[in-house]
Amino acid sequence: MTANVHILILAAGASTRLGQPKQLVQLRGRPALHVVLSNAVAIAGNAVTVVVGANAGRLSYLLSHSPASSIVNKHWEEGLASSLRCGLGVVPPSADALMIVLGDQVCVTSDDLRRLLAAWNEQPNVIATAAYGQTIGAPAIFPRAYFGELAQLRGDQGARRVLLRNPDRLVRVPMPNAAIDLDTPEDLAALTAKLANESQR
Repeated sequence: MTANVHILILAAGASTRLGQPKQLVQLRGRPALHVVLSNAVAIAGNAVTVVVGANAGRLSYLLSHSPASSIVNKHWEEGLASSLRCGLGVVPPSADALMIVLGDQVCVTSDDLRRLLAAWNEQPNVIATAAYGQTIGAPAIFPRAYFGELAQLRGDQGARRVLLRNPDRLVRVPMPNAAIDLDTPEDLAALTAKLANESQR
């Protein structure tokens, strides 16, 4: 892990479409956020910050025994952009870049994150982004030169908006696992079935 890359995990949402806190959904006996956090810590150690908001109290036990730090976004109801700004506010001055990971990207592995980091290390002046299907998005690594653009986002605009503004400044890393999320009960059912099938192989 390059010492000057900090990882920011966005996990502040209320999971209204899912109907339960997605961060606490049990997957193979582990809470979803614990899976994501473990993968981040595996490559970054304590250079990880988790942004929580809704259900912050219930998530605190997941974070208390981790080398990662956490911050509560008191304005989480504004949307994803507020969590980005909240997280940017605690990124160490020594960080040259920020890797953004979503708190429900439970299928993104530590190897996926390492591949993203390796791609960025080869071109550290551009943004490294996951690519899946016809989509680009998190996980993504933004050099410090783009922190200002991230800080200007408002509402439910995520970092993808900055990616779309800079199509010629991207290195795309194929990452099918990044397409799997936990937004709806249907998503959870599909993921549970996928994991069950994998465990039977």
